[in-house]
Amino acid sequence: MKILGIETSCDDTAAAIVADNPLGAGGVILAQRLHTQLDEHAPFGGVVPEIAARAHLDQLDRVLRETLDTAGVALSELDGIAATAGPGLIGGVMVGATTAKALALVAGKPFIAVNHLEAHALTVRLDGVVAFPYLLLLISGGHCQLLIVEGVGRYRRLGTTIDDAVGEAFDKTAKLLGLGYPGGPAIERLARSGDPDRFDLPRPMAGRPGFDFSFSGLKTAVRHAASGIDLADAQIVADLAASFQRAVAQSLADRTGRAAAQFRTTHPEGRHLVVAGGVAANTAIRAALDQVALAADLTLAVPPPSLCTDNGVMVAWAGLERLRLGYSDGLDFAVRPRWPLDAAAPKAAFAGVKA
Repeated sequence: MKILGIETSCDDTAAAIVADNPLGAGGVILAQRLHTQLDEHAPFGGVVPEIAARAHLDQLDRVLRETLDTAGVALSELDGIAATAGPGLIGGVMVGATTAKALALVAGKPFIAVNHLEAHALTVRLDGVVAFPYLLLLISGGHCQLLIVEGVGRYRRLGTTIDDAVGEAFDKTAKLLGLGYPGGPAIERLARSGDPDRFDLPRPMAGRPGFDFSFSGLKTAVRHAASGIDLADAQIVADLAASFQRAVAQSLADRTGRAAAQFRTTHPEGRHLVVAGGVAANTAIRAALDQVALAADLTLAVPPPSLCTDNGVMVAWAGLERLRLGYSDGLDFAVRPRWPLDAAAPKAAFAGVKA
């Protein structure tokens, strides 16, 4: 089985072809291409939806052609065509999903509408090691959630952010410190030379019942700290970046530790704590969560850094997992700007679209 995946939900135009692993479980990446829009959005300090959608229109045909050529696969040889159909910036989502539908129609292949969050959630299974069920911490620019993954399409949310997502907090902190966009990699680089004990920053929600997150108070504390320092002093800025990063890592570890204890009680057969999404590429956060997994007698599983951020491989793999179970969608499938993994979960107070 070979699946073409298309990802255009934010500021990366990506495509990939993934096949079943002929030697066992998991899959094989036959080809992947990605065009990043960092240069287009950097002057604005964040993603501009209209610019992103136009860039997808400009780049997607080339990205698809190079992906197919590199894999040496014709459209007629594919078993299905998958595309992110939500959640995300609706203009970009429409570009990718409409293109996938057109290709599916022309080639006479199934179309698979992929939930962007499910694509992140399932990527770790590409290597064939992680089995259901597992505990998932999904951390990205727009989402921060803890979920139990019981199977493809079967998710139970334990907690979510009640305000900012963790990646959003990284970006806004980086902007406060004059580090530019994207904020996560910039803060991580600077934090390596900083003293994480220099600034006493809060650990929001730490020790409280439940599994929800909050980062707005931490962001406010960073703003107050930044207003009292000389931002031209590279060492002080590095210290503040390191202090912020440690506060985030410890906050995530606290909430995830509580969820891991719950998961071990309700799903004793589960063996993995999975961390996915763009923020999962942060090495300090991964180290903190590795200790959480160890304490809960779980194994930490994280996709390679290149597959933590948005990419076509994760969409192709999610499409393959779904099609293997007989799931496909009509060409009239309506894209969704909001598409929660656990539709039955109550909306979290103040969480907005991040629930």
